[in-house]
Amino acid sequence: MSYKIGFTANDYEKEILDIKITQQNTCTPRKSLVDVYFSENGCSFIYFNDNFDLKKGDIVFVDGKFEGIRGLVTKVSYNFKIKLSDYKKVIAVADTKISGKFFFANSHMISFNKSTIPYSKVITWYKAKGNDEEEIIYGEDDNTEEYKLDDFPGIGFTSEIVSRGHEYYTDNNVVYISVDGTKGKAIVFGSKAYEVDFTYKNGMISNLVCDCYCNYHCKHEAAVMFQLSETINMIEKNYEDKLSESEYFAAISKYSLFSVTTSADKPGSIIFE
Repeated sequence: MSYKIGFTANDYEKEILDIKITQQNTCTPRKSLVDVYFSENGCSFIYFNDNFDLKKGDIVFVDGKFEGIRGLVTKVSYNFKIKLSDYKKVIAVADTKISGKFFFANSHMISFNKSTIPYSKVITWYKAKGNDEEEIIYGEDDNTEEYKLDDFPGIGFTSEIVSRGHEYYTDNNVVYISVDGTKGKAIVFGSKAYEVDFTYKNGMISNLVCDCYCNYHCKHEAAVMFQLSETINMIEKNYEDKLSESEYFAAISKYSLFSVTTSADKPGSIIFE
């Protein structure tokens, strides 16, 4: 039985995808000039690099005007003579090395292996981590109440925020969500990538925190609640035994997984069972 990447097979929820795409550079960094294309702005600029062994197709972040915006390396040059002060630099490269088994779950793919798509890896696809100028501090109330996943009013969401969050959810803006034991993390893409932390246990959610820094429950948190509910229902219906074994799951949107890991002339393989 064979399938196309469009995932149009019948009963796809129960099919397994074994993906091995090794893209991350492990060589010694080489000084280079790299052309970086920013799809969000539709423009390209040249940057100096001396921290990474970059290749065409790498996802990078730079300093300067386009800091914080994801770029794609389209050309790498090793023979050059420049005045360094004339160039901004590449400051981070995304870790896009993926190897593991995924299970189909509507718009997302699920892994029950902590090493396949850990949060620490996926967040590098959207943010240059470790370059924040300000230290971020947040607390956690030991007496925080727990709420059912559909109890938006009880948590304190307004109807408008719930509606906007549902739009984010239906548009697949929750690109990543995971639960390790009871600790949950998610990435929601809006004007930029937002990180949401939460606690989930036995159908109850608490300690919702988003780094959009709103002083109220936001649409990103609402979107996460919708996505978490869908993912949990899918797991309970099809993969409950696997969750019981690992006490962990991570779900990533199909679009994000394949747009990031199969860009340009990168090697890799996909196996359907």
